[in-house]
Amino acid sequence: MSAKPFIILLADALVCQHLNYCNIAILTDSVEQYRGLDAELYDSDYATYDPSDIAFYVEEATNCGSTVLELGCGTGRITIPIANAGIDIVGVEISPDMLEIARAKVAEMPSVVADRITLAQGDMCDFDLGRTFDLVLIPFRVFICLMTVEEQKQALRNIHRHMNDGAKLIINFFDPDLREILDHNERMRSNQILMNQFRHPSTGNPVKEWSTWDYDLTEQTIEEVRNYVEQDFQGNILKSTTVKLRVRYIFRWEMYHLLELCGFRVETLYGDFDRSPFKARAEQIWVAVK
Repeated sequence: MSAKPFIILLADALVCQHLNYCNIAILTDSVEQYRGLDAELYDSDYATYDPSDIAFYVEEATNCGSTVLELGCGTGRITIPIANAGIDIVGVEISPDMLEIARAKVAEMPSVVADRITLAQGDMCDFDLGRTFDLVLIPFRVFICLMTVEEQKQALRNIHRHMNDGAKLIINFFDPDLREILDHNERMRSNQILMNQFRHPSTGNPVKEWSTWDYDLTEQTIEEVRNYVEQDFQGNILKSTTVKLRVRYIFRWEMYHLLELCGFRVETLYGDFDRSPFKARAEQIWVAVK
């Protein structure tokens, strides 16, 4: 599973349209995060997302040269390019619906590539694969889906058990900006913002994605309420589906101490997938060693 890039959305908001929530609340279903329609629309929703992280992770996997473990593999956005590069990879995903989509993709791939991919359902806090790896990846903000410090420590310690001595762990998520969080909290709680438009993968109908955000500064959490509104080509609303997504944002030195507490040595912290140095309000791309 993968989380939406929340913090960088404020700039996009300047050019987005606004819609009162009650105008699209009709015919609304609710689904769980990364389940049902949320999983079905995932690839279409993220089709235009910056792919620079894919090239970064493929390069890291190629440099590793042995089987890679990816946690939160979702529908295979990172998994499949790594396999296409000739690397064996094990993908673990908690959402059965996301995993079903990934398996369907793998089933249609040439066997020489499909045979490099092993997929398993599991929670990063307690999965047990009975083997160890030289490289573990947690891409695309998956780690911030862990909502408590205890879950974060459980996951890191479990990952540590699945790593060989000297193995690398790479994690990325956004660097929180309190100024933007405060601005979102004041400006975005009553209106929805149009975040994306794409075609429904099954029906071909236009889908609009509207979002609101609620920031809890005490708990360091963000809850996004996302409405997927499917329309016909005359603009009539056919269906509206609501999904709630929650993440817990993590500050730089908080993550540094989490890693060290769980037995890792921080090797470097990048600020972007071009391996440029870390700078505030960009990306946190952690490379840690067992």
